[in-house]
Amino acid sequence: MRRIDEDINSGQFQNLYLLYGEEDYLKLQYRNKLLAALVNEGDTMNFSKYQDSGINELQVIDQAETMPFFADRRVILIENSGFGKKMPEKLGEYLSTIPDFTTFIFVEPTADKRGKLYKAAKAAGRDIEINMPNESDLAKWVGGMLKDSGKQMKKEAWSQFLIMTHDSMDNMARELEKLITYVGDRPQITLEDVNAICIARVETKIFDMINAIAAKDLHKTLDLYQDMLAAKEPPMRVLYMIVRQFRQMKVIKELSGFGDSVSSIARKVGSPDFAVKRTLQLVNNFSAKEIKDLLKDAATYEQQVKTGLLDEKLAVELIIMKYAGKG
Repeated sequence: MRRIDEDINSGQFQNLYLLYGEEDYLKLQYRNKLLAALVNEGDTMNFSKYQDSGINELQVIDQAETMPFFADRRVILIENSGFGKKMPEKLGEYLSTIPDFTTFIFVEPTADKRGKLYKAAKAAGRDIEINMPNESDLAKWVGGMLKDSGKQMKKEAWSQFLIMTHDSMDNMARELEKLITYVGDRPQITLEDVNAICIARVETKIFDMINAIAAKDLHKTLDLYQDMLAAKEPPMRVLYMIVRQFRQMKVIKELSGFGDSVSSIARKVGSPDFAVKRTLQLVNNFSAKEIKDLLKDAATYEQQVKTGLLDEKLAVELIIMKYAGKG
């Protein structure tokens, strides 16, 4: 992202930019920054946009070869095309011969590092992966929005807000706007405000559920499960989320045992550092054997559900009874 800012400040642009990764909010921000710097407002003659599947690669190449009309550059934006995984042959070959007057901007959810698009972007030095920032950067970003609104947030409120909204910056921005509106003239956002207004994601509820399992609090675990069922969460999705969390715990526990730092683990598992810290606190409540046994039982119950031998709601309850009921 720093490279995009440097190009904008210097006015020296590359012929190819690839923005990829999980954080859609930031991808949108940097896409728009590039477009604002490269395309004059209202210029539809020198700007072309293609998105989703079914893009005609020959049409794109033809556009790229057309000289700009009363402008320095022709800009072609291609979004969510799937080219990050598989690039059409002719367009893939063309990326190494882009005219000096044309700039491609690709915005994709993922990019195969063996693929032609990634390799061409890397050759241009503009292969830019955009994922969720770390806690420090998120705190600065949220702090800036709070300052603009004349608000502050207590430390414990920030911690809870982060837990409840950290799946995306877009979600964080929406929930923060709701909080700012909710507190009205009050200058400070409290923990009570966050709990009253912010919507807990399924992942947050699952984490609370696993915390309750670790504490061997059977009553609380069952209550959390019933809350999810009342919110129309399918039991098999709940089981899937539990299994996903325990698989991540297994990997993080192993990496921590090897002496990896939080930042190193975060890079390897593709999670923000604050999420790894939170999981590490949880991991310490389970032995390696407990994690292994739960994953094995979950796989068995899932197979029994698929073959009609077990009710899906009961499958989750069996996991809860076995692992939260020990004391």
